[in-house]
Amino acid sequence: MSKTIIKNNQPTLFAIILPGILIAATGVGAGDLATASFAGSQLGLAILWAVVVGSVFKLVLTEGLARWQLVTGQSLLEGLAQRLGPIFAWLFLPYLLLWSFFVGSALMSACGVTLHALFPLFEDGAQAKVVFGIVSSLVGLGLVLLGGFKLFEKIMAFSIAVMFAVVLVTAALLWPGIDGVIQGLVVPGIPDADGKGIAWTVALIGGVGGTLTILCYGYWIREKNRDSVEHIRTCRIDLATGYLLTAVFGIAMVIIGSQLDLSGKGAGLMVTLANTLEQSLGETGRWLFLIGAFGAVFSSLFGVWQAVPYLFADIYRLFINRQTGATTVDTRGWPYRGYLFALAIVPMLGLMMDFKQVQQFYGIVGAAFLPLLAVALLIMNGSRARLGQYSNNWFSHISLSATVLFFAGMAWMKWSAW
Repeated sequence: MSKTIIKNNQPTLFAIILPGILIAATGVGAGDLATASFAGSQLGLAILWAVVVGSVFKLVLTEGLARWQLVTGQSLLEGLAQRLGPIFAWLFLPYLLLWSFFVGSALMSACGVTLHALFPLFEDGAQAKVVFGIVSSLVGLGLVLLGGFKLFEKIMAFSIAVMFAVVLVTAALLWPGIDGVIQGLVVPGIPDADGKGIAWTVALIGGVGGTLTILCYGYWIREKNRDSVEHIRTCRIDLATGYLLTAVFGIAMVIIGSQLDLSGKGAGLMVTLANTLEQSLGETGRWLFLIGAFGAVFSSLFGVWQAVPYLFADIYRLFINRQTGATTVDTRGWPYRGYLFALAIVPMLGLMMDFKQVQQFYGIVGAAFLPLLAVALLIMNGSRARLGQYSNNWFSHISLSATVLFFAGMAWMKWSAW
């Protein structure tokens, strides 16, 4: 009598939410750890709302990107390239290069100062930042080259588990009280902070949850074989999970920063943070926080190193090779690997810049991308002729429009402050 073996091919919950975890682990790092803690230190709990706003904005943007791709079979870059022609490459590529330099420098710097706080092998903190930053970049480069997407998934899942556990425990130990936290979440406010309040708020919203790396979500879901409208609900579930984690982490970092005086300069800022935590939590607390902090910043570096070369490779495919149609980027091809090497090496020059200044500029440059992406999704996903029932609904229209208006308002306020 033969036995019938039934295989369960239904994906597990972890497999469903994994791309969202990749979004969280890549977006959470230098942006959330450094920018959120510095912003919290200077502006306090009053800007907790900015973390929620940034996470909601990124959720709406990424869902729109995924919806476009799953309905049309095209990446968003491919759709924009067909609509705008070569002018799109001339506009997007310079921004990609600028973003890559400053974000790459910020991630190396964040890894460098965190490792220096863990292993104070150098008397000069600035020198330690450079050495450890270069080593972190080269390790990330090696892991991308050797491991492929499967290793990437495993390392990122482990890193985000460690960093979330440690940072949430630290925030709980430094808990400032429920009243201040609730007020900061539900009552929008921007303290002046010597005229820097707006800049730090925009940097926080721009840094939380990633910026240009949002585009990489489309390549990750292709790696997971999500290629039709049946996967829209799956993507919404994993994106909601990923950005919920992002918001919780960002809130925790602002809480931690609000309880500490981070008035140092340069590479000494992360050491100041660690030493201040030691006074409150002891040596064990200091080490645990730094381990979680390194998990955050290195996973972000690793995620950017793995993901951003997809964007350059896609631009090369569309405008040099002139290929169209859904395709998985060849991660062994020279466009992907060439940009990977450039991303891991060229931004090392930025390690000579002030760490705090790099972090703020990184957040603002990243935030500049968000209203542009919102406008693109309003146009591309607004066509019922192209997307039918999956075109933007009223909530998407309002949310995307709010993204554009918010950053335009922030720019006007900053201009007025000058």
